[in-house]
Amino acid sequence: MNSNSNYCVIMAGGVGSRFWPISRSTMPKQFLDITGSGRTLIQQTFDRFSQIIPTENIYIVTNDEYTEIVHEQLPIVPKENILGEPMRRNTAPCIMYANFKIALKDQLANIVVSPADHLIINEEEFLQNIKDGLNYASVQNTMLTLGITPDRPATGYGYIQLDGNSDEKIVKAKTFTEKPHLELAKFFVKSGDFLWNSGIFIWKTSVIDKALKEFLPEQYNLFYEGISSFDTPDEKKVINRIYSAAKSISIDFGVMEKAKNVYIMKTNFGWSDLGTWDSLYKLHEKDDNENAIIGDQVFVNQSFSNYINIDNKRVAILNDLEDYIVVDTDQALLICKRENEQQIGELLNEAKLRFGEDIK
Repeated sequence: MNSNSNYCVIMAGGVGSRFWPISRSTMPKQFLDITGSGRTLIQQTFDRFSQIIPTENIYIVTNDEYTEIVHEQLPIVPKENILGEPMRRNTAPCIMYANFKIALKDQLANIVVSPADHLIINEEEFLQNIKDGLNYASVQNTMLTLGITPDRPATGYGYIQLDGNSDEKIVKAKTFTEKPHLELAKFFVKSGDFLWNSGIFIWKTSVIDKALKEFLPEQYNLFYEGISSFDTPDEKKVINRIYSAAKSISIDFGVMEKAKNVYIMKTNFGWSDLGTWDSLYKLHEKDDNENAIIGDQVFVNQSFSNYINIDNKRVAILNDLEDYIVVDTDQALLICKRENEQQIGELLNEAKLRFGEDIK
C-alpha cells in the first residue's frame, strides 16, 4: 500500500456544549488544552496522525467560524485542506464534503476519519491499529470502524454488536445502539458481544462514495451537482447552497446502521471521547478524598469525589460537597451533580432562551 494514498479527515466542527463553561461556542473544547499536555485536543489529534499520514493529505472539516482558529493552531496544514462548513449538519455531510474533495485529488485514496477531541492513551498501539485498518480497507470493499473493548457499562457511548463470537481481530458488525440506558448497557458489557463505537472510521473513498450514494441519495446529489465548482473560487458559494438544502444526519444513522459491509476492528488502546466532565474527572489525579482539583487557590473541606475547576484568579472554598462538578471561569459558573451532567447541554439551551445567546 502506498502511504501517499492514505488520507485523514479530522472532524472539528462541534460546539462542545457539554463542557460549558470552559468550552464556549466561540472556543469549543477541541481548541483547548483540556488535558494539560501543552497541546490542544485538535493539535494532539493532528500530531498523532501526522506520524503515519503526509501532512498534505490531512484535511480538517470545521465550522466556518473556526477556520482561522484551526489555521492558527495548525499552521502546517495547507489552508486549502481546512474545509469550512457554513452551518452544522452533523457528520454525514461533513464526511461527504471531505470525500468529494479527496476523490478529486486521488480516486484510490484510503481514508481514516476521526473526531478532533478524543483522548488516546497508548498512541503506539493506536497508530498500529490505524495502519492495519488502512491496509485492510485498501484491499477490501468494506467500511471499518474501530470498536473499543468496554470496561464499564457507560451510557454516554454508542455500542456496536459483533456478528458472531469470532476470535478474529476484524469482525462483521451486526447492530448499532446509541447511548443505551444503564440496564441495557450492563447487559451489553456482560454479554461480551458489544464494543463501544469510537466514531473512528477507515474506508476507501470509492467504498464510502458508493454507500453515501445508496443510502443518502438526496444529500449525495447536492454535492455531486456542485462538484464542478470545487477547487474553484465558486466553491464557497456552492457549499453554502448545498448546506442550506442538506439535512442534518449522522454517518452512523445515515449509512453505517444500514450498510451490509460494515466491519469492526477490536481495539484496546486506552480511549475516551472526552465527551463528559466525568471523563475528565477520571483522567485527572485525585487528592486523598478522590477530588480532582484544578486551580491554584482552592480549599476543600469535608468534600469527596468532586470535579473542581476554578479560574486561577479566584479563591474558592468548598465545604461539605460530594459527587459534584464545580467549574468557575471569569465569565460563568457551573454547579451540577456528577450524575446529572447529561442535562448540562439542555440547561444551557434554556439559559440562552432566558438570558440571550450572548452567554454562549
